[in-house]
Amino acid sequence: MSIRIDTDRLMARIFELGKIGGLPNGGCKRLALSEEDKAGRALVTGWFQALGLEVHSDVIGNTWAIRPNRFGHTERPVVMGSHIDTVGTGGLYDGNLGVLAGLEVIESLIDAGVETERPVAVAFFTNEEGARFQPDMMGSGVAQGELDLAEMLASVGIDGMSVSEALDAIDARGDEPVGALTPSAYVELHIEQGPVLEAEDLDIGVVTGVQGISWSEFTISGQACHAGTTPMAMRHDAGIVAVGIALEARAIAQEFGTPQVATVGRMHFAPDLVNVVPEEARLTVDLRNTSEEVLKKAEARLFAKAEALAEAEGCTIRRQSLARFAPVAFDPDLVESVAQGAAELGFKSRRMPSGAGHDAQMFAPHCPSAMIFVPSKEGISHNIHEYTAPDQIAKGVALLAKVVVAQAGPEQPKDQRERATAQGATS
Repeated sequence: MSIRIDTDRLMARIFELGKIGGLPNGGCKRLALSEEDKAGRALVTGWFQALGLEVHSDVIGNTWAIRPNRFGHTERPVVMGSHIDTVGTGGLYDGNLGVLAGLEVIESLIDAGVETERPVAVAFFTNEEGARFQPDMMGSGVAQGELDLAEMLASVGIDGMSVSEALDAIDARGDEPVGALTPSAYVELHIEQGPVLEAEDLDIGVVTGVQGISWSEFTISGQACHAGTTPMAMRHDAGIVAVGIALEARAIAQEFGTPQVATVGRMHFAPDLVNVVPEEARLTVDLRNTSEEVLKKAEARLFAKAEALAEAEGCTIRRQSLARFAPVAFDPDLVESVAQGAAELGFKSRRMPSGAGHDAQMFAPHCPSAMIFVPSKEGISHNIHEYTAPDQIAKGVALLAKVVVAQAGPEQPKDQRERATAQGATS
């Protein structure tokens, strides 16, 4: 059974949501639980309500809308979703596409009069990006019991406000408890955020799983002193330790080889003066690998090197884990359903792991879960120039609809079923 996806309607919603927190040169900044996020939530929730869907929000602000099955039941829906928060210089598609595509699938089912054996839902989850509060995938992690609610509510953001305070500031704290959303399956459409699909001229990425993620913050304490009068051998330079850690992260990625990656995304020196040896340095290191065993080896090597560098420089060092998620494999049967669906629709595809973290990885241990990727122009994401062409989006949404309808147990359209029932009663 096929339903008609209205790509123009979907794109109009993507652009309208993108105006909230819009940046002067394109893209948008809609940090989690900010005033911009409040406005984005209101807009998307309004679209949910306009379709007559049953809307819920939980204690950490996750919000979902359910279309009941043909019997009027809402238990254990097939869930589509992602997030609507962005990084500070985000694009229009990361996360937003997964939410609005899910809404489009449901509206297309309504338009076609197609009812399903299982309920169908669309959701957006709080603080997926981890740009304001850490860790990332916070809302979906809490919803599925992978992260502790009390710890996450106490997490303090980059602006000094806690998650709990931010929820109340924008009135995003809902009534539903942790675990209220219990999917029978979870399917997430997302832009690839990488260059592979475009480079190989493919339509679809059939995502097999998500690589493990390790975020660490290092704080090094040394001694501030005059840059011109202090001999090199007598320095306790926190900055040089930080630089050594950054170089070690790059060396680990190069020596371990693909798929190991390492990134130093933030680094700050104090007192941050041109002629003063830094007395404090702070940096973050992001390590990722599809193998938990290899990821642990990378962590162990980095942490040992950091300690050795600090000791050699006469500095002290402390490390804080900002996020740690093991690699996740998606449900083989649901992955196969995505692959077969792409083939049946005539789309060129390949199987691939996700290099980025996604809400889907939080659902994978608890219900059959899978993801669908569509190409990202030049692999750009977390950037105002992030772009996926409408025809590529249309293919992704068509495949999402096919997979979800198969999971939900399609019925014939309501008017056809009523005619068949009437004919049976008079025969």
